[in-house]
Amino acid sequence: MGTRLLSEALVRERFPHLRYIRIHTSNRHLATIYAWNDQLQLSDADQADLRRFAADYLAPYVCFRVKAYSMIQEESVPPAGELPECVERAAMNRGLDLPGILGVLNGMFEEGEVVFDRYDAARGIVYLSVHTQVGLTEIERELLHRYLYELMPLGSSFEVAFDVALK
Repeated sequence: MGTRLLSEALVRERFPHLRYIRIHTSNRHLATIYAWNDQLQLSDADQADLRRFAADYLAPYVCFRVKAYSMIQEESVPPAGELPECVERAAMNRGLDLPGILGVLNGMFEEGEVVFDRYDAARGIVYLSVHTQVGLTEIERELLHRYLYELMPLGSSFEVAFDVALK
């Protein structure tokens, strides 16, 4: 699966002159590559090359757009921050699949279990639920969403339902 981290690494490897690179799922089956060189510019040639590269080497089920890195703020792209090593390692794994994603998440959250409910292919949404004995804090919910954002393939999104089974 083509995660954000893996796709960005592939772009950096192919285009070492591009200093700023960020890829974000902007809609179902649609992702945007934001890029700039050292002069804070994105040339027309680089735009065309990035589009061709994405079509040939990144996730085949995703339509990629290419924009200047400065559009990140205007388009409210979430910031990329530090991640736990297990999340980063999984996101960089070319063989990452749904059981792998669930394994990483379930290994991180002691109270409860993250399970797959269904996939809506037409909308590109993975539905998951979290079953716990105690409610998750707001911080734990935010972390779960952040980790899922990094582990889900580009072009897809997710929804999480929280189910608390009281003792």
